[in-house]
Amino acid sequence: MLLRILLLLGCLMLAVLGAEDFYKLLGLKKNASEREIKKAYRQLSKKYHPDKNPGDKEAEEKFVNIAEAYEVLVDEETRKIYDQYGHEGIEQHKRGGGPRQHHDPFDLFSRFFGGSGHFGHQGGERKGPDMEVRVAVPLRDFYNGRKTTFTVEKQAVCSACEGSGSEDGHVDQCDVCGGHGRIIRKQQLAPGMFQQIQMQCEKCGGRGKTIKHVCPVCQGNRVVREPETHDLEVEKGMPRGVRITYENEADESPDWVAGDLVVHLVESEPVLGQQDHERTDGTFFRRRGNDLFWREVISLREAWMGDWTRNITHLDGHIVQLSRKRGEVVQPNTVEIISDEGMPIWHQHLENNAGEVFGSLHVEYVVVLPDQMEKGMEKDFWATWEKWRKKNGKTLDQEWARPKEPIVMPPIEDEGHSEL
Repeated sequence: MLLRILLLLGCLMLAVLGAEDFYKLLGLKKNASEREIKKAYRQLSKKYHPDKNPGDKEAEEKFVNIAEAYEVLVDEETRKIYDQYGHEGIEQHKRGGGPRQHHDPFDLFSRFFGGSGHFGHQGGERKGPDMEVRVAVPLRDFYNGRKTTFTVEKQAVCSACEGSGSEDGHVDQCDVCGGHGRIIRKQQLAPGMFQQIQMQCEKCGGRGKTIKHVCPVCQGNRVVREPETHDLEVEKGMPRGVRITYENEADESPDWVAGDLVVHLVESEPVLGQQDHERTDGTFFRRRGNDLFWREVISLREAWMGDWTRNITHLDGHIVQLSRKRGEVVQPNTVEIISDEGMPIWHQHLENNAGEVFGSLHVEYVVVLPDQMEKGMEKDFWATWEKWRKKNGKTLDQEWARPKEPIVMPPIEDEGHSEL
């Protein structure tokens, strides 16, 4: 018998030693305030909720541990015991019949977010409205892919009062409307004729409940407006306007399960940044579907005579070289199409795991003519052109049979008329 007791105590000690520090689990410092503890629980419980991580046993275990850590640290008495004696002290406190016993983590979750403690998977639960936002990222992120964050302001259940609206947690049923939030009044229309009118209860404001000690954070409204940050993964080649859904991350309320947050990913205006990778030529590429577009400016000499090269830095920093040999003429507005230098095609648009596939880069050449020349250069050019004009030149008016005199148009009255 003694051996069994010692073995049980040994297993208990190993479990205690292997347990993760509650402050570390919630990402808090030891001097964290009660509000900070509640905020950390709200964020982490949503992140590791089993409904959002189906089949992930590690996430499920973490969800349970986060609930336990919160219940210990949010209570002043158990927090003191934990700070002084650690996990072993909490275990002894439980065995000694301490007032705070272990609760169902889903019940705790429901106190913060409403519903049954699940993310809208229970039949008959009321779901709140979805929330849509636009998040702008540069073209560079659509090309290279990027993991980043964004912040939205939303309605959240008040952490200070856990959505009760009461500072001490006590909420009473309204004695005027009986908890319905509405009252029925009779209004006389004529002698012997009455009409019943349903009105909002003035005492409780339609809530059906009254609070003696209003929460100083939410002023009894049970919800507050606060910023919330989310992780965002921009995948290579994602189309502009793609919708990314964050389940149950819309406005919260104790009266419903939160709707979905829908992010519309849009392209921001090109801006030169401070870092090298933010100052590439590709920053000013234009995108159409899987293709990219670029305007390259060349001089008259380059367009006419050739013998030049250009280096364009792409969105990921690699070089795309443009060139013409001597004697190769580039006509104004010529478009050169370079294969495999466009956007990467999003993996969801590929078939049979084709690997990385790219669109094309369309380069439009803009020829800039000089607006002035030195007198000697102008004289040399004129002499050269005159020599070739006299030898091979043609008068285009004659070639195209254009008239030398104005054409006389017939009088309007001679053109005939239509009768209705």
